[in-house]
Amino acid sequence: MKAIAIVLTCSLGGLHSAWASEPRAFLKQYCTDCHGAEKKKGDRRLDQIVLPASNEEDVLALQDIVDQINLGDMPPRKALQPSADERIAVVTALTREVTEARGRLRSTGGRTVLRRLNRREYRNTVSDLLALDMSGFDPTAKFPSDQLAGQFDNVGDVLQNSGYLLAQHVAAADQLIEKAVGMNERPAEQQWVFNGDFQQQEELDVEHKRQYGFRYLCLYEVMDTENHEGGYAAIHGFEKGVPYDGRYEIKVKAQAMHRRHPYDPDIFKRVTEEPFRLGIVPGDWTAGRLFHPQPLEPELAEVFINDGEPEWYTMEVWLDAGKTPRFIFPNGMASCRHAFTRIVTRYQDMWPKKERGNTIMPEARRIVLQYGQMPHIRIHEVQVRGPLYETWPPPSQRAVLGDRSIAFDPERTRAVLQNFADRACRHPVKAEVVERLMGLVESRRHAGRTPEEALKDGLKAVLCLPEFLYLVEPGQVGEKLPAHALAARLSYFLWASLPDAELRKLADSDELLESDVLLSQTRRMLNSPKSDAFVEGFLDSWLNLRSLGDTPPDRAAYERYYIQDLQAAMKRETQLFMRHLLNENGSVVQFLDSDHTFVNQPLATLYGLGTVSTPADAHKFRRVNLSDRRRGGLLGHASVLTVTANGVETSPVTRGVWLLNNLLGTPPAPPPDNVPAIDPDVRGATAIREILGKHRRDAACNECHQKIDPLGFALENFDPIGIWRTHYQVARKQGPLIDSSGELPSGEAFRDIIGLKEILVARKGRFVRTLTEKLLGYSCGRRVEATDRSEVDQILTEFERRKLGMRDLVELIVMSRAFRCK
Repeated sequence: MKAIAIVLTCSLGGLHSAWASEPRAFLKQYCTDCHGAEKKKGDRRLDQIVLPASNEEDVLALQDIVDQINLGDMPPRKALQPSADERIAVVTALTREVTEARGRLRSTGGRTVLRRLNRREYRNTVSDLLALDMSGFDPTAKFPSDQLAGQFDNVGDVLQNSGYLLAQHVAAADQLIEKAVGMNERPAEQQWVFNGDFQQQEELDVEHKRQYGFRYLCLYEVMDTENHEGGYAAIHGFEKGVPYDGRYEIKVKAQAMHRRHPYDPDIFKRVTEEPFRLGIVPGDWTAGRLFHPQPLEPELAEVFINDGEPEWYTMEVWLDAGKTPRFIFPNGMASCRHAFTRIVTRYQDMWPKKERGNTIMPEARRIVLQYGQMPHIRIHEVQVRGPLYETWPPPSQRAVLGDRSIAFDPERTRAVLQNFADRACRHPVKAEVVERLMGLVESRRHAGRTPEEALKDGLKAVLCLPEFLYLVEPGQVGEKLPAHALAARLSYFLWASLPDAELRKLADSDELLESDVLLSQTRRMLNSPKSDAFVEGFLDSWLNLRSLGDTPPDRAAYERYYIQDLQAAMKRETQLFMRHLLNENGSVVQFLDSDHTFVNQPLATLYGLGTVSTPADAHKFRRVNLSDRRRGGLLGHASVLTVTANGVETSPVTRGVWLLNNLLGTPPAPPPDNVPAIDPDVRGATAIREILGKHRRDAACNECHQKIDPLGFALENFDPIGIWRTHYQVARKQGPLIDSSGELPSGEAFRDIIGLKEILVARKGRFVRTLTEKLLGYSCGRRVEATDRSEVDQILTEFERRKLGMRDLVELIVMSRAFRCK
């Protein structure tokens, strides 16, 4: 009755203010004639809408109402129509109600739900638990992708399990234990020598046989090319790889051929002054062709190759059984295939008369190899020796079994299982768990398994225990975590892995519960290289950097992105920037604007920073001071600018929404269903600002776009990979001038990205709160909710007193009640 009274006593022009606080009055005025007790069109009764919404069905109904109003489909055309202001008021109110209801429905009551290890945590955990080198082995390769809460991959209530994932956990446990303790005896060291029959891929083999008689293994181009011709060199006859896991010495007799050449350097798209680099990546014949990219190929080692006569180069790498070393040319040319045709076409006068005019493959390849000076690395001989073990048993066996052999003995078996389960589960397991494991071992022995096999089965079972796969945090909401649960929360926050021996010892004695001890451990762990896992994991979640490369840039327009491995460089810049803030306790305001960054030479060139290193060090990162204020802070990082583009073009909407979500913590409401995509040619509009201007003439759209678009416009001078531009490109020609000015809803105006950053820094409180909430949620593995407001306020009060240092923020979060409690 109150709502009806409001409607009856308000003038029509003032109704929208009432409906913003009581939207049911709007529904009664305009909707219930068709969707009420008498008529139930579409089987909908809007007179029975309950606010606030208490279940998912009601939320979906409210969202449908919002969508219908936004689209203009409700009320129907012949019915009484609300004004534009009235539509905006009710849409705003209902959207707020939908957002709040969804927050309530997904709320965990301020507690961390039983949290499964995600894929990266699982990999780090088993690597540390079993002392395994995981550089070329991923036991989670067949795991399904982790569910995300927003962009975060460690939120407990969304990390679901499934029958398929459980089966993969069993398979991974089998692989891991066999790798860790599968060898009873030390393998004999072997040596393989290859100095001929260096066949390559089909495209090169015909001419390599004709010109070289397969005497050389040659590398021409970088790995990430379109055609894959000469980017990988695998050893013919060694495709099945090494017989055992271990370290192997790789000796290569090689030379740099024609680094300096008579051709236009633009043909190769590489810096002639840079010395050739030779690297090694693992290859797996079961994963695909060895001359093409494979899913797992970390660079294991790298050396510079000198000009002149062949020399010997030695590298030592870890190879898993079945993996073969493949050689790569990290700073090779852009495209071997294109180079052959361009050289033979442009330099006809260099060839014998009989060869001129032969410009089509494979003749081009033959002519250049026979008469030309194609830059490449030429390998004459390869020697492989190993496996090399400094001690026996290897570290993985000692980590599980100690220094003794795997011989079966009931008392020792129990001790091995107890110790392994305690470490794996991150707390002392109960006696009944060990008894079940012993029963499994005994049953396996009675079923005919050898004592060694039976013990391994028991170890595999540990890796399938719920207490291993989940972070167990006992207690009621608001209760302090017990020491072992606190140790696990801390180690997975800062290392994405299980507690080490020192942290476990402090948990065993409950000393970790003391504030000074907890703070000391936090500082120790931040100083460890293992805390790089925190930097990488948090940036991937906070800034969505894990999606970098999901929409790769157009290869024709952005060739340098692939030739110079810019994707990895972009991500590395942001990681090193945050790492520096942690090490130096730098102010987090530098995320918004900074006078320095970290680049290698290709990234410096992308940014227009000039020469920052010698040719030999071009691939190395270094800190550089910025005189160009457009680049300082995250909004100048190519990682952010690329992940917020689609690889072909930029969108102020996408970038504006990203900024609202990740830096300001004020995400806009999702657009209504069935809203048409923004047409790039709306009634003659020629620039994105005009396009969005037409779009915003819809009052319902303008409500959100007035917040989104100005932020996005400020970034429009950066193209899809972060290169500065002054004009749009249309059909590869200069198009309209870019206008990066804007005005925020507050009335604050700016001319460009520099002006926007000045505003953001002046209003840094919103960013600092957002960063604090994001980091607190990441640390606890849950969403930060309204009930956490007082806790966040306490952290912020002390954080501001400490001048907003990044390390201080991490320490304050660890010491907070939210982090230390269930």
